[in-house]
Amino acid sequence: MKIIVCVKQVPDTTGKVAVKPDGTLDRASMQTVTNPDDLNAIEAALAMKDEVGCEVIAVSMGPAPAEGMLRELLAMGVDRAVLVSGREFGGSDTYATSQILACAISKIGLEKEDIVICGRQAIDGDTAQVGPQIAEKLGIPQITYVAGIEKDGDKIVCKRMLEDGFMKIEAQTPCLLTCVKELNQPRYMSIGGIMEAYSKPYEVFDYEALKDSPLMDAESIGLKGSPTNIFKSFTPPQKGAGTMLKGADKNTCKELAQILADKHLI
Repeated sequence: MKIIVCVKQVPDTTGKVAVKPDGTLDRASMQTVTNPDDLNAIEAALAMKDEVGCEVIAVSMGPAPAEGMLRELLAMGVDRAVLVSGREFGGSDTYATSQILACAISKIGLEKEDIVICGRQAIDGDTAQVGPQIAEKLGIPQITYVAGIEKDGDKIVCKRMLEDGFMKIEAQTPCLLTCVKELNQPRYMSIGGIMEAYSKPYEVFDYEALKDSPLMDAESIGLKGSPTNIFKSFTPPQKGAGTMLKGADKNTCKELAQILADKHLI
């Protein structure tokens, strides 16, 4: 049994968001981090590895510097890492990205008891589309917004988060899950893991490595294969300073009511 976890390196939005004159993100000048929801997916895979024993493989599509992120995941306990990288993949939207990742997963091999896990969504796009699209292109069941996972033979039983509660769903493996942050608390890298990170298997899949996949379509990847594109990215203007009222007496309440009335909010 193996668990394949799809991860993404994203701009660190806690710092300054740099935007080029054409309105696109200047990723080269920004610090990067592992997408937070993907860390929950990694922890879910590692927890299952601790429980039942399995191989955990991290897969990421991105430029060569994403190796640093993948090495950190190896230090957390991941067994093997694969970077999908090539100029042919540049400019891919979610549709094209899922096509490429599906090819990479197919090349790794998906067997009867295997599971693919993704984060709910990436903080730089917030689409939550790539995971479900991968499942569709691989032709496997999917469960999204997973907040609890149990392995039951060749079935996965999940607690799926809804707006007003939870629902219990089971699926046959192989299947794909997307995780929410409420699922777990990601672990830290260990000292031993850091020392082993550069001795664990690390591979790069370029276009040549994937072009013979039956799922690969040269017209459905990269910018030319992307039906959508980003028109403009920008930093929203800062909001003005708020008004703070102190006190819990009638006069404070009257003052608050008057402010709201002046703004025609009440």
